[in-house]
Amino acid sequence: MRLFTPEEKQFIQKHLHQAPATLMLQASRYPQLPVLELVQQIQARQKAAAKLPLWAQNPDVVFPVTLSVEQSSSEPTAAFKASLVTGNLLIDLTGGFGVDSLYFAKQFKQVIHLEQNQELQEIAAYNFNLLGAANIQSMHATAEAFLQHYTGKADVIYLDPARRGGRDEKLHLLQDCEPDVLHLLPLLFEKAEAVLLKTSPMLDIDQALEQLKHVHQLWVVAVQNEVKEVLYLLQANAPAPDAVKRNAVNLSPQAASQTLSFTRTAEEAASPVYTDPQEFVYEPNAAILKAGAFRFLSQQYKLNKLHPNSHLYTSAVLVPDFPGRSFRCTAVCRYNKKELMRYLPAKKANVTVRNFPEPVAEIRRKTGIKEGGDIYLFFTTDMHQKPVVLVCSKV
Repeated sequence: MRLFTPEEKQFIQKHLHQAPATLMLQASRYPQLPVLELVQQIQARQKAAAKLPLWAQNPDVVFPVTLSVEQSSSEPTAAFKASLVTGNLLIDLTGGFGVDSLYFAKQFKQVIHLEQNQELQEIAAYNFNLLGAANIQSMHATAEAFLQHYTGKADVIYLDPARRGGRDEKLHLLQDCEPDVLHLLPLLFEKAEAVLLKTSPMLDIDQALEQLKHVHQLWVVAVQNEVKEVLYLLQANAPAPDAVKRNAVNLSPQAASQTLSFTRTAEEAASPVYTDPQEFVYEPNAAILKAGAFRFLSQQYKLNKLHPNSHLYTSAVLVPDFPGRSFRCTAVCRYNKKELMRYLPAKKANVTVRNFPEPVAEIRRKTGIKEGGDIYLFFTTDMHQKPVVLVCSKV
């Protein structure tokens, strides 16, 4: 790892808001500087500005290659997962750039940060010192090698297995990621009282529960309605998969987070009422849809459903605290261009499909509806198995 000189840091700060490609074209103006390295730092800081402001706002912080920044947790998700566990010692087996480790260090007396890429480990250790995290011990090691030789016992082991293959393809199955948590499970329980595992949002939750077998609780975490990660807390004495508590969490910097908790047993026991669209229509947030709280949500908020597979809800009276988006339904019409255009004087709308045979792009191609405006169209299937379009405005 190389530290930057005062002149190099000054260059980075001066050009922080310029396009990296433009700076590279101007490299000959700065023959005394390693412009490529500095532009890489600028590019990383630009990507980290919203995601990692604590790092991006410190002029002395060193960034790794951009991919490591892209793959790291955001500060909101790191802070959330750190709030789930506490104790004396946490071991972060897949430490990377160290974002999660830094937030875990606020909850634990000591954190051990492991990273198998030596340069990345050195950068993380340097930044920990800059950011005042004196209780983090950073080590260059693989998860497997460390566990084989570690003789202590931690309160929690955290791991976020790498989800990119040798050809840079994205992976999501537990057995395909590195390290293979299924293979490591016996060793993990030897070395810790609990394991906190982060997985791909693409991984099927029921499949993960069946494979892991020791899940005590899980969280589907979305940020501003985009699912970012699924977290599994593993302990030796865990309930049956159907009794595992599932928490659907939607984080937002502008508002209080939304959380819905349920079990598979509660979901299957719920009996929704199906009706035609009423005055208000509701679309659950992405975390709820991923967690699978379709019937339970209807029961919890006393809402009717439009169809078993549409996952849109309706009521005659507004439910003010619904965890998702709420709309006033002004009309229900057929999927017919001429009929639709009666409600679209500007020929534009926000289009969503839920349990509908055609994707958004095809609908726009056939109807000529442009993106934008204040009208929301939900193309869906009603309780009579008929395709319909709900014409809505936001509440």
